[in-house]
Amino acid sequence: TAAAVAAALDGALWLRDQRRNAQIASASVPAGQSGLPPPMQFAQAHALAASGADEAALNQYGALQGDTPLGQAARYNSANLLMRQAVALREAEQPGQALALIELAKEHYRDVLRHDPGHWNARYNLERAQRLVPDPEEAEVLAPSDRRAERAATTMRGFSPGLP
Repeated sequence: TAAAVAAALDGALWLRDQRRNAQIASASVPAGQSGLPPPMQFAQAHALAASGADEAALNQYGALQGDTPLGQAARYNSANLLMRQAVALREAEQPGQALALIELAKEHYRDVLRHDPGHWNARYNLERAQRLVPDPEEAEVLAPSDRRAERAATTMRGFSPGLP
């Protein structure tokens, strides 16, 4: 008798999951307007990203981004998706277009880290993105007149270091 009750419960849960999966797969409504609960929208965005529909997945993740844990996960996943697109562009014939995607991904990773500094996956991925496109250093941003003022004494004209 207990086995029959457990089998019936498993069957009911399986049917519920099948209906939800069918809802996710059939929803072709724009992001945020599907009427699905946010966790199901997240699952739909993940399924779109896995199927190669990157723009639709980014739109779906964008509708979910917020200060909730699900919103932070959506921001992290969208940053990962942007990085995958950037790497593909760098390897293709348009490497210059990858810079904007990498910078946008870095900003998403920073947003996740502002909310949760202990998010080690975001920290690691930000470091990887920094290696691809490092942030400009303050010394590189200085005006040319400021650069001349910082020259080392050994490179200045008319200066003798006192060697024989």
